[in-house]
Amino acid sequence: MFKKIIKGSRKHSKSDSTDASSRPPRSGNIGSDLNPNVVVNHASRPGQGAPPSTNSSSPMVPPQMSAVEPLPLLRDTPVSERQNLFMRKLQICCFLFDFTDVLKSAREKEIKRQTLLELVDYIQSGSGKITEVCQEEMIKMVGINIFRSLPPASHENTGQGASDPEEEEPYLDPTWPHLQIVYELLLRYVVSSDTDTKVAKKYIDHSFILKLLDLFDSEDPREREFLKTILHRIYGKFMVHRPFIRKAINNIFYRFIYETERHSGIGELLEILGSIINGFALPMKEEHKLFLVRALIPLHKPKPIAMYHQQLSYCIIQFVEKDYKLADTVIRGLLKYWPLTNCQKEVLFLGELEEVLEATQSAEFQRCMVPLFRQIARCLNSLHFQEGKEREGKWVDIYLSFSPNPILPNVAERALFLWNNEHIVNLIALNRQVILPIIFEALERNIRSHWNQAVHGLTMNVRKMFMEMDADLFDECQREFAEKEARTQEVEEQREMTWKKLADVAAERGDNMLSIWETGWVEAEMSYLIFFCASDIQVHGEPQLEKQFLKSIEATVEAAGPECIVPALITPIRLLGLKVCRLRLT
Repeated sequence: MFKKIIKGSRKHSKSDSTDASSRPPRSGNIGSDLNPNVVVNHASRPGQGAPPSTNSSSPMVPPQMSAVEPLPLLRDTPVSERQNLFMRKLQICCFLFDFTDVLKSAREKEIKRQTLLELVDYIQSGSGKITEVCQEEMIKMVGINIFRSLPPASHENTGQGASDPEEEEPYLDPTWPHLQIVYELLLRYVVSSDTDTKVAKKYIDHSFILKLLDLFDSEDPREREFLKTILHRIYGKFMVHRPFIRKAINNIFYRFIYETERHSGIGELLEILGSIINGFALPMKEEHKLFLVRALIPLHKPKPIAMYHQQLSYCIIQFVEKDYKLADTVIRGLLKYWPLTNCQKEVLFLGELEEVLEATQSAEFQRCMVPLFRQIARCLNSLHFQEGKEREGKWVDIYLSFSPNPILPNVAERALFLWNNEHIVNLIALNRQVILPIIFEALERNIRSHWNQAVHGLTMNVRKMFMEMDADLFDECQREFAEKEARTQEVEEQREMTWKKLADVAAERGDNMLSIWETGWVEAEMSYLIFFCASDIQVHGEPQLEKQFLKSIEATVEAAGPECIVPALITPIRLLGLKVCRLRLT
């Protein structure tokens, strides 16, 4: 049994941070100045310190001050002794200090800082070739310092829901005076011309890269900036790691999109990918197209898109510019995730849409122009949020409430700005026979009733542009619009007559009446009217009450005549299946 347990234990990779004191020294000088009782734990493990041979979470034994003493400078040391001195300096840098108390171990902190700066200068100057053993120890020292359990996110500390990331104060890691130099050392090592990738890849392996990617969730923007630069350099220098890095980033995106919707480093990861996409060879591999469809386009779904939209938009545009045939896929993807209740997000989508259309060719534009301009027509008629609030105050929610979302006028303005783009106007002009009939009604509504003068003026300019493009087509659309309005008015009058007849019957029976608010959004050009007896309305949504509603409806229809039946007068169950049920006394 004991042999099986030993055999089944996890094998540590070479990049795993290890206890400096648990390794035998590689030379007689290494660790000679260190106290053998001092424990330097894995920096990535929870807790401030624990012996690596156990799972204990007991605090780390603080290093004795005699263990951290200044050493001679590397440049003042004979070449034959520099490697040993280099290793001793790495040992000093493995000590971790408590930065919550500024005055605690101030001298030792400064010794470590100066030692780290000297190591950075030594790597950058190329004063001497670093042996493979020294490279391994240096990467382990880096891991001990940077791989650690990140503090809880600010919203997790309060136990409340996540607040708007844009309103949060950035978290600044108190250990940054040392972390910054360690990151600088790693960066100089990666970019150094003296670094042999065949040797370095043994230590900067998949495990090391995964731990780096985990750190992108740090709330300290300074740390994320360093990580972005380092990972980008690793991707460029270590070609063997490129597929793995792309896959690992994909996995972070998937978890963010479909699970957490909370990650601090999505913008930085997208910046790296923007540079990677720019270097894709043509014709583009199917793997890269799948990445666009499965990861980048779904990144439009999460709520905090404003935090990374600029970088995401750049990546999307890079794909379209690389392969113009992807424009249809991208536009349909944007329409799939188009926001319905977030006007700020909608403005971002319109801005990105304009950039995509600039890179779109006529053939791809024609494939998606019908659903595209149906959405643009809806954007053109966006209303001021005060109108939504005023309307909401007039109605009483009694079942499934549906609140008209406040839509800011800048959505309509941003949609109208598309006609300022010459390339987009040319695409529209070539396909005006299809596009104008789709948006004509939206333009007319803006001119007649939109409250905002800026939107009104921009709409007039677009309308004039279409008149100059094709006067005959414009007149035809105007005639069709007038005919449609006449038909709508006729239906409205008939509906009023029907309702009046129902009201008269109810008055004869001595009942009070309630009418459901007309909800044209449920089904185009259809009002859903229903009759209830006030005495029946007690507890909403119960089966017994539904039966009472049904009896009231049947009795009313029977008394009023079959010509008064309207589509919604079927059963209360169907009514309750709608997404809205707003009633008012009439």
